[in-house]
This record gives sequence, C-alpha cells and structure tokens, in this order.
Amino acid sequence: MTNSMAMADPGVDPARLLDAVVSGLRATEASIVRLQAVKEGFLAVAHRIADDLAGSLEHGPSAELAHRSVAAELAAVLHMSDRVVQGRMSQAAELVHRFPETMRAFAEARIGLPHVRQIQDAGARLSDAVRAEFEAVAVAASEGETPHRAKAVVQRVAERLAPRSLTERHRVAQAQRRVWREDLGDGQKLLGLIHSAAIVDGIYDRLTQQAHEVTTANTRAVRGETAPEALGDPADDRTTDQLRADLCADVLLTGTPSGHDTTAGLLGAIHARVEVTVPVLTLINATTGSGGREEQPGELTGGPPIDTDTARILAGDVTSWERVLTHPVTGGVLAVDRYRPGADLRRLLHARDARCRFPTCGLPPSAHDLDHTIDAAYGGPTEAGNLGGLCRRHHVLKHHTSWTVTQRGAGILEWTSPTGRTYIDTPPAPVTFTTTDPYPPPDAAPF
Repeated sequence: MTNSMAMADPGVDPARLLDAVVSGLRATEASIVRLQAVKEGFLAVAHRIADDLAGSLEHGPSAELAHRSVAAELAAVLHMSDRVVQGRMSQAAELVHRFPETMRAFAEARIGLPHVRQIQDAGARLSDAVRAEFEAVAVAASEGETPHRAKAVVQRVAERLAPRSLTERHRVAQAQRRVWREDLGDGQKLLGLIHSAAIVDGIYDRLTQQAHEVTTANTRAVRGETAPEALGDPADDRTTDQLRADLCADVLLTGTPSGHDTTAGLLGAIHARVEVTVPVLTLINATTGSGGREEQPGELTGGPPIDTDTARILAGDVTSWERVLTHPVTGGVLAVDRYRPGADLRRLLHARDARCRFPTCGLPPSAHDLDHTIDAAYGGPTEAGNLGGLCRRHHVLKHHTSWTVTQRGAGILEWTSPTGRTYIDTPPAPVTFTTTDPYPPPDAAPF
C-alpha cells in the first residue's frame, strides 16, 4: 500500500500509522548504524592487513605502497577515491584500537557515526592514560542526544583531560591572529579575521544588533513614522547578511557604524552582548594567585570553551558581557551578574536553558521565547519550575500540536509525542563534573 493510498483510506487511523512509521524508522536507523559499524570494522581489518604486508617490505616508501595497494582494492569495490579510502582505513583502525568503548557503543547502535567522529576528533590529543575516562563520559553524553547537543560536553571533558590546558594553547594560538584577503572573482574579495572566540562573537553580535536596528528603522520609515532626517530609508531592502557586511565596512573604513549617510548615534550606542559562563574555581584562582589543572575553561553560551584569562577579563567590570557563575561540581547556576529588579528570573532561565529545550534542538538563548509549561491562562505560575526557553518553531509546536511537556524538577523537561513516546531533556551543565566537592558542608566527614 502506498502512502497516498493509506492516507486516502478512511479506515486508517493517522495516529496509528504515524506510530508504525516512527517504529519502523527507529529500527531502520539502528540497522543502518550497525552496518556502518561493521563497515568500520572491515576498514580496520584492511588497515591491519596493509600493516602486515608493509612489515614484509624493507623500505619505507615500499611499505607505504602496501597501504595504497590495499586501499586501491577497496576503492574499486566502494566506487570511491583510493586516497579517501586510505584515510578511512586509518581512521577506522584508530577507532577500533584507541576508542574501544566508542566502537562498542557504535556497534550496538547507541550512538551514530557523527557522534563517533566527534569523539575521535576531541580525544585525538589525549594520552592513553586518560582516554578511557574521556570515552566513558563522551559516550554517555552522546547517547540519546544529537551530535550538536553532545558536542559541548565532549569538548569540555576533553579539555579537562588534555595534556596542555586551553589557556596555554590559546596563548600560542593568539600569536597567530591575523587579517587576510582572498580574490573571489566577479569583483568580490573575502576579508578574513582570526581572533579569540570571545572577540569574534562580540563583533558578530554587535553587527547583528545594528543590522536589526537599521531594519526596524527602515520599516518605520516605510510607515511614515519617522522624520525624514532620522535613521531609516524606505527604499532600503538589504538583507540582514548584507547589512552586517555593510556595517562592518562602515566601521572599518570610517570608524562610524552608520549604515546610512545619516546620524549614527543610535547604532554607535549599541554594544555586543555575549554571555560568558565562568566556573567559580577559575575566579578564585585569579584572586588567590593559584592555578594549575584544577582550573576549568569558561564558555561562550552556545559556543566553544574560552581560555581562563579571557573568561576572567570578561567576568570583570565590562558591562557588555553577562557573567554566569557556576558550581564546579554540580554545574548549577550560582549567580548571574548585572541583576536588575524584575529581570532576575529571565536571567536565571537564560543561563539555565543554554539552548532550546525541545529534544534535538540546539538554538542558543538569544532565539528563545520563555514559555509557561502550564499556561498562565490556566493558573500556571511565572516561576523557574514552570518556565522553559523554546525557540519560536518549538514554541508554536507545543501550543498548536499534540506534543506536550511536563516539568520534572531541576529544569528537567519530559516531552510526550503525539504517538505517546516520551523524551527527556535535561539542562546542559555548564561545567564538568568532578568527584570531590570543594565546598562540603562544615559537618561533612572526609572521604
């Protein structure tokens, strides 16, 4: 029976049909993942065969040819480039021999190939002594999550176990910061900038805010709501991307972010807003003069880890940055700076829900609506236990489809799909868990 025939048959219950589709898709995906794991196993064996063949040869270049020869044989079957196949063989061998727990989870379809590659990439620089610890956390964080949502935890634990801290690596990398240009053709050139993540995110956020301000002013000008000399042009139909580019050029060429040949006071007053999560121990070490491996990197909300030096600077008196202080063990939010009466709850939720709270969605807090789990119209209170950050797409989905959500405490949301399946979404912990609480109760007995 085709899908169109099934949907046209009045005797078919759409809900039961959807349930069957979901079940079938889940089973199919698990089978595909298991077969992908089998393929990785074959590639790893091929790499071992190439090693054995290379061992019987005396010269290095000839040994390399053994790997090329095996790769060429597989490439003929896979209809792929033998260079690509040779790289895949090496990658598969590394997975099997250096990441056994990851391979086991892959073979059991608990994680997919994108999760596997993410774990391999993050753990590549780790020593054999700590890789098993890294795998245990990374695999657990990847199960039941999209690669995008698991990425922060995987990167965080890799940073904690890395032989060189992010701060050390950042200082070296910062020495390579630069600006360059490339020809693109058609009279266009690309201007590139390499700088710290915090600086680049701040630049992009400020340009975005300015672009939105220009768009709003243009809309008001179209409606005749502004004076002719004010910011705004009814004929301006530039996209946000185009406005960001033009505003960036304005600032770099003239030092004035005008966007138009008119007054720039409004746009010049806009400052970047970037939320920085800072583990408490990082700030304590800054004030006591201590340092070392116990320091945790900071994080840009919805972005990568940042070095501790930058985190401390941004956690200071710079008013254009939001500082979220977190407990080093539980990862709970201890405080959010720049407290303002009436906005404390919004700041707390913004810090807790570092991404859209619908399962699989990873949009950052800047795109969130604060949704009442139990509608305020039905008596739902406006408090942390009844609010959650949702992107507009999933906010609408909650209110206009059969998807439902229940608060389970501590910010944990339980979603129920139209077919009755449940999915748990837990707020992402902003710091890595440790085994010892540096702030035990006064009467706590030592371990």
